[in-house]
Amino acid sequence: MYMAYGWPQVIPLEQGLCPSSQRIVYLKLINRTLLVVCPTHLELWSSCQHRVRLGKYKRDSESVEREGENLQAVWSLDGKLIAVLTSSFFLHIFKVQFTEKRIQIGGKQPSGLFLATITLLLDEQVPFAKKNLSLSNIVCDSKHILLGLSDGCLYSISWKGEFCGSFELDCNPHDKNEVTLLSHSMGNGLASGDAQGVLPSDCKISRRSAIIQLEFCFPMRLLFVLYSDGQLVSCSVSKKGLKQAENIIFEKRMGAGDAVCTSVASEQQILAVGTRRGVVELYDLAESSSLIRSVSLYDWGYSMDDTGPVSCIAWTPDDSAFAVGWKFRGLTVWSVSGCRLMSTIRQIGLSSVSSPRVKPNQDCKYEPMISGTSMMQWDEYGYRLYAIEEESSERVLAFSFGKCCLNRGVSGTTYVRQVIYGEDRLLIVQSEDTDELKILHLSLPVSYISQNWPVQHVAASKDGMYLAVAGLHGLILYDIRLKKWRVFGDITQEQKIQCKGLLWLGKIVVVCNYIDSSNTYELLFYPRYHLDQSSLLCRKQLLAKPMVMDVYQDYILATYRPFDVHIFHVKLSSELTPSSTPNLQLSTVRELSIMTAKSHPAAMRFIPDQLPRECITSNENSPSDFSVREPARCLILRANGDLSLLDLDDGRERELTDSVELFWVTCGQSEEKTNLIEEVSWLDYGHRGMQVWYPSLGVDPFKQEDFLQLDPELEFDREVYPLGLLPNAGVVVGVSQRMSFSACTEFPCFEPTPQAQTILHCLLRHLLQRDKSEEALRLAQLSAEKPHFSHCLEWLLFTVFDAEISRQHANKNQNLVGAHAAKFSLLEKTCDLIRNFPEYHDVVVSVARKTDGRHWAHLFSAAGRSTELFEDCFQRRWYRTAACYILVIAKLEGPAVSQYCALRLLQATLDESLYELAGELVRFLLRSGREYDQASADSDRLSPRFLGYFLFRSGYRRPSLDKSTSFKEQNAHVSSVKNILESHASYLMSGKELSKLVAFVKGTQFDLVEYLQRERYGSARLENFASGLELIGKKLQMSTLQSRLDAEFLLAHMCSVKFKEWIVVLATLLRRSEVLFDLFQHDMRLWKAYSATLQSHPMFAEYNDLLEALDERLSSVTILE
Repeated sequence: MYMAYGWPQVIPLEQGLCPSSQRIVYLKLINRTLLVVCPTHLELWSSCQHRVRLGKYKRDSESVEREGENLQAVWSLDGKLIAVLTSSFFLHIFKVQFTEKRIQIGGKQPSGLFLATITLLLDEQVPFAKKNLSLSNIVCDSKHILLGLSDGCLYSISWKGEFCGSFELDCNPHDKNEVTLLSHSMGNGLASGDAQGVLPSDCKISRRSAIIQLEFCFPMRLLFVLYSDGQLVSCSVSKKGLKQAENIIFEKRMGAGDAVCTSVASEQQILAVGTRRGVVELYDLAESSSLIRSVSLYDWGYSMDDTGPVSCIAWTPDDSAFAVGWKFRGLTVWSVSGCRLMSTIRQIGLSSVSSPRVKPNQDCKYEPMISGTSMMQWDEYGYRLYAIEEESSERVLAFSFGKCCLNRGVSGTTYVRQVIYGEDRLLIVQSEDTDELKILHLSLPVSYISQNWPVQHVAASKDGMYLAVAGLHGLILYDIRLKKWRVFGDITQEQKIQCKGLLWLGKIVVVCNYIDSSNTYELLFYPRYHLDQSSLLCRKQLLAKPMVMDVYQDYILATYRPFDVHIFHVKLSSELTPSSTPNLQLSTVRELSIMTAKSHPAAMRFIPDQLPRECITSNENSPSDFSVREPARCLILRANGDLSLLDLDDGRERELTDSVELFWVTCGQSEEKTNLIEEVSWLDYGHRGMQVWYPSLGVDPFKQEDFLQLDPELEFDREVYPLGLLPNAGVVVGVSQRMSFSACTEFPCFEPTPQAQTILHCLLRHLLQRDKSEEALRLAQLSAEKPHFSHCLEWLLFTVFDAEISRQHANKNQNLVGAHAAKFSLLEKTCDLIRNFPEYHDVVVSVARKTDGRHWAHLFSAAGRSTELFEDCFQRRWYRTAACYILVIAKLEGPAVSQYCALRLLQATLDESLYELAGELVRFLLRSGREYDQASADSDRLSPRFLGYFLFRSGYRRPSLDKSTSFKEQNAHVSSVKNILESHASYLMSGKELSKLVAFVKGTQFDLVEYLQRERYGSARLENFASGLELIGKKLQMSTLQSRLDAEFLLAHMCSVKFKEWIVVLATLLRRSEVLFDLFQHDMRLWKAYSATLQSHPMFAEYNDLLEALDERLSSVTILE
């Protein structure tokens, strides 16, 4: 799969003769060469490691004025000819030739790039020039080009310049199941004859509809014709090509009638149709052209008003992903399953409303393709996506992409090491700490990649500690632990290897090598410690080019076309060390030839037999070790996404599922005790998300007809594409796109960002379903220190509880009652499992708060009584968790019990200075007291005796403490809450814990003013100014900002009640001279006492400057009086 990285690069184009023509005509890439056709000139650029202009052709002003600007163009399949039609309907045919002039880039080695010349071969006006018609794009085969006209006709021209004539659709055939192609002789070539083809009777294409696009899929021999009214027609093309009308047979109408562009993935046989609604629809060409799915940006908050209709679609070279460009704004890359891999549109939020035409000067962070996308083209390796912005003729943008190491084709991989590889680098996921996954950019040695660009194959060893990387020739190895590269010492040996696939066989790297001279393939076995011909362990000739290969321990699988499977066994005579020269023998142990009409395999993986961990341990020293016996089954992923299981003994194939993009076989892959996914057979990913497959019960579960259980409850974010697994953490590692902006760059930097998603809850639920509680407990204990463990337990309990509620609801609707219930339900087993861990209380109450309160009774019947769980939390001083149980207790046990528990918890939280939590409890108590009081008015039922001390009358209506109501008028319930709060306030005030007092007042909304008025001569009284100033100064620590803010808060309250003793102390600590001046100017006796006290104590010498300032101001006031 493809992920964008780095900054987009700009390919500057020359300014044409007509700068007003803001449109690039044509963009195409063939054989590492990029052709750009502009209105008045053509340019050829290299698309390899060095992007330089190789050649150009500029038309003169007379030619442009006489024959018009370039309007449409097409490049021949072999890259030797270019056909261009001008706006005045002149046909130009150019010849492309590469000279012997080599381009010198720099360095000692030559670049391998040669200058190209573009010469005009033919310049002739087309026969329909005077008909005032418009043109569609142009398609071609090896001998002819074909274009569509605005009158609904198709016109054929040979590459030699022969005009073969036009033919049109007759939508009113003589027979309802026939359609006629009417030919017209309009040229110097042969006129096409009449032909008939089948078209469904519901075809209603207007004869006046203009053809606006042609899409020709040469491998499938299919031609798609798109009309201006949105109708799309599929036609088959015979092997004779596009020359004559009878070679094109109409098949069917496709799409929903609002198509604006199309593109075909021949490998997967999928047609992508862009619509006016801004939606891309995918159709299966192999299965009656049915709609597979649709993709759009609607779920990301962008509608057609933001992006406009789809303007262009481009499939990657391997047809596993496609890029979509919109008319008004943006470019996005999607996987076939609908995962959004890359987008240039900034994600603001689902509720964002963005203008479809955002001007760059509105935001200093420029968005690529902000004016829309007119055309796109992938390079032949998929490392670059070339795109042209709407109304732009000055440049081409090149986006860099990396490909994920997936288990497809000949190269094998391991799910333990997640790698994305670009044209000259590796992007490795650093997963040592699953809390913070990072991407490491690893550049390949310049000495290797400069001569063997680009990277073509990457394979990681089974433990993920070694990487094998192959470019155009040779290969290199990377040791992740030592951070060192190993290369061929002899460059001539390196150049003899054309790697077509890489595998790891323990400590041996296996290379599938193509021999150019004999057109044959072979397997080369090199030890990882030495890349040299002298260390070559074995050379095995292959029968043909392998489609897919795989390795499991000592066995190698190779599959040839059409579907021949060969399995080899590898035997080493001695241990593999640098000091020894072991003999490697390769023997064929199994050959199968399978006849099938299905799509060819894209990947095959051995399925080892799953044995209990203890069985493997007990047989480690046994000569007949079951863990290394030859696998008898393998998984097959076909090119169309079908996943099946092949029995290698009898050749039977069992279909499992479809629409799969990738899979990982996890069983039998690791003997580590910390492997958390040993119970899983394999995982797959597709448009349904992640699916986990388990073996079912039985002595030999694979022999049973129904041998697999599927877990569909592992959803995956549609912005995150999975790369692999971390078996020791029980998580799936995926990658998503992020963009970082910088003021010094025009475009943002695309950053692949790894993300982890746990699958532990799926594994635990599966074990519990199979009554493997002990195994589930061991697995959970292995995971207890993992960062996502608490979340996994919560998700486990939630999914089990939700499933049980749904099942009960379904049974109730169907009036079904089980004949006999299981001894323990899955919910009870789950609670028993989680009860072994300290997270139990948190998990249970978290699940309760996420579900409907009507079902809480069922949950706590399995989890335990809510009051008992609350008491456990209370005794362990887990007050925050205990507070979460208050609402549950109110629902299940009644408000009286919940209020009693809340009062106890309120006192405890105040003692621990948890004032925010105490404030929540106060609000709950007042709210529930009002509700309980109203209920009591309707019923004479009495509460339990132990709750009698906080009962209250039904006349209470206000939810908060009202200072206008006297203490005696408060009902008993509110009095209990107020007594607790006032008692704690008195405790803090007596101890002069003023910072805590401020936090207490803010957290609980305690009425400090009323309290101060009442306790002026009680707990709030200051006995002595000097001692009070000294004590409060020590308690508040005025050097910190928070303490000064707390003092300001208290001073404001003291001023509101005119508490002089506290005002003097706090104003002195804060050095608020204006407050002291206002106080002393009306009470000079107080000023004299204040001044004498400060001057008589040496410890208050720091306030001398404050005294001097006050004395000066007060003296001036006295003189004026």
